[in-house]
Amino acid sequence: FEVQYQKQSAYIKEFWEKYKKLPDTHSNLNGKVFEYVLVTLCIRENILPVYLSAKVAFVPNVVYDIMFYTSERGPICWSVKTSLRERYKQADLESIALKYVHRKALSYLITLDEKEANGVKNKIVSGDVIGLDNVIVATNPEFDELILELKEFVFSEPPTVKVIESNQIITKEKISNL
Repeated sequence: FEVQYQKQSAYIKEFWEKYKKLPDTHSNLNGKVFEYVLVTLCIRENILPVYLSAKVAFVPNVVYDIMFYTSERGPICWSVKTSLRERYKQADLESIALKYVHRKALSYLITLDEKEANGVKNKIVSGDVIGLDNVIVATNPEFDELILELKEFVFSEPPTVKVIESNQIITKEKISNL
């Protein structure tokens, strides 16, 4: 909380650069560190609650990197990738699965890979990528805009879901009382 910053993207950039200067950085650790930097920013910006490695009801076999829940849109997903290559495809499929169940959900791919991000943005525009709402480079001003947009939502814990609801229920107890 002592670290001062003017822009959210500058916060991300500062902590990522500090991490990359450490002597023992490992590529298999990069993704988790990036997630944690993003989450600490969410805490600082009061975008809470935030869910890490989250599972969503009725979306099997997917663990989302970072999730939020809003009363306006339902789930908001951040798929977090330090570099993209072909991994944007996984994020897109996970987004499609999420939106199949939660139609108003938003899904963002948050990355540090500016070059690849532009290519995926073009695929979103052309319709080759259909689940992701946007690809955002966390160290660019577009990330600041995303945070401002998110702050317009009301964040909360997700509701408990009743799997079946009806006002006409026939039970053994009701039959035995006839």
